[in-house]
Amino acid sequence: MKSKYFVIGLDSSTTGTKAIAFDKKGTAVARASEPIPLSSPQPNYYEQDPDDWWISAQKALRKITRRIDPEKIAALAISNQRETFVPLGRNGKCLRPAILWLDERCKDEVDPFSKIIGKDKIHRITGKPADYAPVVYRLAWMKRHEPDLFRKIGMVCDVHTYLVWKLTGSFKTSWASAEPLGLFDLKNKHWSPLILNALKLTEEQLPKAYRPGTVIGSISKAAAASTGLSTGTLIVAGGGDGQAAGLGANALTPERAYLNLGTAVVAGVYGTRYKTSKAFRTMSAVSESGYYYECSLRAGTFAIDWFIKNILNIVPAKTPGIYKQLEQEARQVPAGSDGVLHLPYLCGAMNPYWDINARGAFVGLSSSHLRGHMYRAILEGIAFEQLFAINAVEKAAGATVHEFVAIGGGATSDLWCHILADVTGKNICLPENTEASGLGAAIAAAMGAGWFPTFKTAAQGMTGLEKKIKPNKRNHEKYRQRFAVYQKVYPGLRR
Repeated sequence: MKSKYFVIGLDSSTTGTKAIAFDKKGTAVARASEPIPLSSPQPNYYEQDPDDWWISAQKALRKITRRIDPEKIAALAISNQRETFVPLGRNGKCLRPAILWLDERCKDEVDPFSKIIGKDKIHRITGKPADYAPVVYRLAWMKRHEPDLFRKIGMVCDVHTYLVWKLTGSFKTSWASAEPLGLFDLKNKHWSPLILNALKLTEEQLPKAYRPGTVIGSISKAAAASTGLSTGTLIVAGGGDGQAAGLGANALTPERAYLNLGTAVVAGVYGTRYKTSKAFRTMSAVSESGYYYECSLRAGTFAIDWFIKNILNIVPAKTPGIYKQLEQEARQVPAGSDGVLHLPYLCGAMNPYWDINARGAFVGLSSSHLRGHMYRAILEGIAFEQLFAINAVEKAAGATVHEFVAIGGGATSDLWCHILADVTGKNICLPENTEASGLGAAIAAAMGAGWFPTFKTAAQGMTGLEKKIKPNKRNHEKYRQRFAVYQKVYPGLRR
């Protein structure tokens, strides 16, 4: 019998699947990626064909198993895009395309549905304030607008569940993938009868949910044939990509938070106690126990792309150097962007306002300002919002964050990382492995394979930091003064 040297983190995100094989030291020994198509049938509607999740995963895994001996792979775990679901009929066929986390069609369902249960009560049960992100409101939309399809639902699948079903033949998921649906009693770790009853759903229409790191099956013969993995390879409960990234960043103490600079900007502070607050949404950690007190801004790199495409009228694919050019122009602008402030609520405001009708703004523009000023103001505005959010999280959670581990595409911007350090006054750490979600899933797989006694020892053994950026004191003082102005912008513009 061959020794099992590797585990795989399968990261199924909004735009593609990444499969990465890691050894026990957290070194990536093979990696592959495949795109996932995304459709927008009308403005603010975003959908995917779930078969594309599986096709993408199969292709990525086949690339991995061509590079390393599949007999040496001990286990696989999944990190998945959160707040995305697909309803299956009782015959296992998709009733409609999957509705994604980006989708805004359910905005009008948030208030009436949450009032059925009580906004405070649904917050206490799920850890999530009333907002259009959780799947529960998309299901309420489907129940109202597609009643015939809704009555045919045999299984509500998050992405983790769907891929596990394809890999093993069973409908199973992780606590940390189930709870972003907004149907899960997060403190007690089971589907909420109260919320399910309000939707007229039953627990049999939801997958079984397990603690992260639990072995929940093994590769079936059919999946082995299509992926190249060996029959019997362990499938382990992983988690949502945000929480998996927290594990991959070794953010398992309150002093170190993860900061995902992606399409949305998401930061999570670890805590051992179940707490709820308008300052954050509470998420299950990918570990034996514990939670992330998570703050989120929907318009992260989304705001940058919006500026380039809609304001500058530039197509990035046709001008690939535009990001580097804008960063160079922004470097020539002093801290504070010569008076320009950006309010980054292009997609509404989450914590602590939870205002789905909030809007973004540029404030302080004059005829002397150039696009470099506006670009830097976007980076600074997101940094100001992060300081505003983390201050509220620290106060509500009773925590003190000393450093952020920056991950995601935005973490490759040296300018942005320095701005974040200078604005927040906290160290910005860059990890050795930038694929934090995939690494977090791999750490969960390593736990399922029995490589480590605890998630904490696993994270310590498989992660590391490459660089630490410290705040510039002079810039921090300047930004502190600007932050006092920033905090007044939303209240002054609120409708």
